[in-house]
Amino acid sequence: MLVPLALSMTVLQVADLRFGYAGDTLFEGVTFTLAIGDRVALVAPNGSGKTTLLRIVAGEADADGGSSVLRRDATLGYYRQSHEIAAEGDVLGAFMAGFGEVVALRAELHRVQHEAATGEAAALDRLADVTDRYHLARGDDLEHKVAALASHLGFSGNDLARPVASLSGGERGRLRLGVVLAQQPDVLLLDEPTNHLDLDSIGWLEEWLKDFRGAVLVVSHDRAFLDNVCRSTMELGRRNLRIYPMRYSDYVLAREDDLARERALVERQQDMVAKTEDFIRKNIAGQKTKQAQSRRKMLDKLERIERPEDVWASAERIAFRFAPAARTGDIVLDASGLGADRGGRRLFADFDLLVRRGERIGIVGPNGAGKSTLIKLLAGRGGPEDAGSVKRGTNLQEGYFDQHLGDVDPRLTAVDNVRRVRGDFTVEAARQYLARFRFWGDDPLRVVSGFSGGERSRLALAKLLLEPKNLLFLDEPTNHLDIPASEILEEALVGFEGTVLLVSHDRRFLENVTTRIVHVRDGQAAVYPGGFKDYENASRPPPKAAPVARKESKIKSVAVAEADSKQKYEEQRGAARAVEKKKRRIQELEAAIATGEKDLDRLRAKLREGPGEDWEKLATMAREEQALAKKVDTMLIEWARLSEETK
Repeated sequence: MLVPLALSMTVLQVADLRFGYAGDTLFEGVTFTLAIGDRVALVAPNGSGKTTLLRIVAGEADADGGSSVLRRDATLGYYRQSHEIAAEGDVLGAFMAGFGEVVALRAELHRVQHEAATGEAAALDRLADVTDRYHLARGDDLEHKVAALASHLGFSGNDLARPVASLSGGERGRLRLGVVLAQQPDVLLLDEPTNHLDLDSIGWLEEWLKDFRGAVLVVSHDRAFLDNVCRSTMELGRRNLRIYPMRYSDYVLAREDDLARERALVERQQDMVAKTEDFIRKNIAGQKTKQAQSRRKMLDKLERIERPEDVWASAERIAFRFAPAARTGDIVLDASGLGADRGGRRLFADFDLLVRRGERIGIVGPNGAGKSTLIKLLAGRGGPEDAGSVKRGTNLQEGYFDQHLGDVDPRLTAVDNVRRVRGDFTVEAARQYLARFRFWGDDPLRVVSGFSGGERSRLALAKLLLEPKNLLFLDEPTNHLDIPASEILEEALVGFEGTVLLVSHDRRFLENVTTRIVHVRDGQAAVYPGGFKDYENASRPPPKAAPVARKESKIKSVAVAEADSKQKYEEQRGAARAVEKKKRRIQELEAAIATGEKDLDRLRAKLREGPGEDWEKLATMAREEQALAKKVDTMLIEWARLSEETK
């Protein structure tokens, strides 16, 4: 439940949240704040509770303990990755759904326009009245802003008049995102916002979020997106929340250093305890009885340092290993004259592609351009209406990953899905195989219809790798995978001795895997030599310029002009005071951070020294070091935000 709290720049305060299922704790001790201008990534493996935490913050679920407090006058927008939007009305109406007054006036305007077609004087008067009220409510401006936002999310001017019921699943996902963004709330919660976006839309969203005035908390498996948007990273664990005032890539390195230091401290304490217990056993009945008793009391009082939680450890225990396959010929595919039309629209035509053994070719382009259609044609899965031919090389053992996971039967268990491919597997052999893909315990015996998107993707990949393959066609293989699974798949593909053709909008995945790029756009397909980074540098179109706002009428009364001038002066003076206040706060933070870092250096130096006999003191210092490090990190987050705001 969200409770109002009066804080200055802070718009959200979360304290000691705890949640679990049937006595099994999912997370606890979750404490953080969000202030205007914050851009924070929430990361953890799939199944750790990230979506649940967002739902609690949004007020859609109740925690078992703790509180989530939204400032009294603040607004909150929440993009859910699996929330169906109402199917009534048209696309433009759905985009404007958060603006009640304007939407009501727009509906009334459409009604009176229809009535005014009769030419009756009363109807024409009503039309004039409603039109005036619509203009005063800035309905036209809002429509233009929403239309511009919609275009960046892949909706054309004609699409705005389409019924919502006619949209595909991907289009509805983009519409849901646009509805949340259009409202520009104070706090924006985004759960996998890039899932239905193409590369152009992701780039636009990154720029939009950088300019967004409110606070952002985002869950995403898109590493490039997190690096480009978020200045802070929060790692959700079962026992605590780690906060790092840095982008995702830097956090990955910093957490490894932290875990190594904390593990070393635990091991030093355990070594001390073992030696002390050995001393007690040897001397409890001898001449050193008093010393042994004293040390036993010391151990009884000693607060044991917990081994640090590594939330990614189990997620990294996954094995995408390719079985040895036959060697293909040097020429794997020779495609010529490929072409396809869908819905009366040309996707591409007269496309030629020669694929050699060992290549890893990425297919990219806007949503709806024909990427999936092209990879189907190359895989020999095109229809009779499609043009061109594909000559196939020798010794091909092909595998195809469908982004819609059509090869996974939702009516069967994971074990039965595997045994459909490998009938020679016993149930136990299938379970052992599935354990390589992070299906443990009773998971392999569950019916697939109850699986999450990530679980289904891992099962589809498990089925794909059951038999030797030397040519892979992968259509959005990382869509539902978490970050560790995507990285392990990357490593497996880079080491794969066969040939790969893949469709993806995951830039980091494309950068790390591909050796050539095919770009499908505007009815054409073109080949770019080099990997994705080379393609991006050579051909990525510049960001579209923001629409220029229409100039307001220059004709104003003197009284209105004076009022505007006075208001502008007050706003400028208030803004100047706010900037000065922020600058003073920056100076305070810099001094406090410098002091905190000196204290941290001192504490860490002592922790590296030998413990002597006072391990209780060492444990106390370890707790002090962790608390101080968290305090310094929090100050660094605030310093970075204020520095950005006062540039």
